[in-house]
Amino acid sequence: MHRSNARQTVFAGRFYPSHKKDITKLYETILLSEKLKINYELADEKAIGAIFPHAGFMYCGYQAIHALEILRTAERRFETIIIVNPNHTGYGEDISVDGNKFWKTPFGDLEVDQDFVSSLGLSVSDLAHQYEHSGEVILPFLNYALDYQFKIVPICLSLQDHEHARKIALAIFNANQVLKKEILVIASSDFSHFVSPEYGYMLDKPVIDAIEKLNSYEVERLVKAKQISICGFGPIMTLIEYMKLHCEDPELSHLRGGHSGEVHPSSEVVHYHSFLGTDSSSH
Repeated sequence: MHRSNARQTVFAGRFYPSHKKDITKLYETILLSEKLKINYELADEKAIGAIFPHAGFMYCGYQAIHALEILRTAERRFETIIIVNPNHTGYGEDISVDGNKFWKTPFGDLEVDQDFVSSLGLSVSDLAHQYEHSGEVILPFLNYALDYQFKIVPICLSLQDHEHARKIALAIFNANQVLKKEILVIASSDFSHFVSPEYGYMLDKPVIDAIEKLNSYEVERLVKAKQISICGFGPIMTLIEYMKLHCEDPELSHLRGGHSGEVHPSSEVVHYHSFLGTDSSSH
């Protein structure tokens, strides 16, 4: 069906396959190599958030599939998935919520949750999302893994600092205090870029520790002081702040790390990590 107010796929055939059958094949091939390493016990926890990488799935799928599989096997069903991603293009506002009604994917149209968009009280701009890859590339694999209908709220963050991260987290939390939907908040981020595997690990390790401690101030301090090329540290801080608002005992667990050199050997690689955010107070 033709949609006049839909964001078209831009990165199909580049960051991920263009056709459903090829996405399925890629997912299942990666799952075959990772399945025994996935902590499926986390599916029993109440998931409230996740951190996903956003490179080509043939590179970062080995990390992303850990979060995808835990969400797939969990009993919880999400009505709306909010994706907070960085802005690589420079288009749009400091914070831009997508204003389209639908996003095209190889699995069909994903509906943007207009009620949630309206309730956020944040700037609405399609421009920031139009040519941005870091939200789009996650969607086909969420579509395949979850295999049920959900809506999305794409939020693009250009100005990455604690103030703006906290602003988005508060907007999400306050909106859902009224809407009372089952939501998942995803932070989209790769980690150190174009460094050696060893140096990237050394740079990223303190940030990973700060993420697991839910210390968003320390995440920002480390990234800026050491000039670490973690492109979505703002979305990561947003997730941390949202989780602390959402529940008394949040946990953000590191699932799997790795880098592009494990797929295509190189002395300069991009590092990827996946995390799952849970509400431990729900036990």
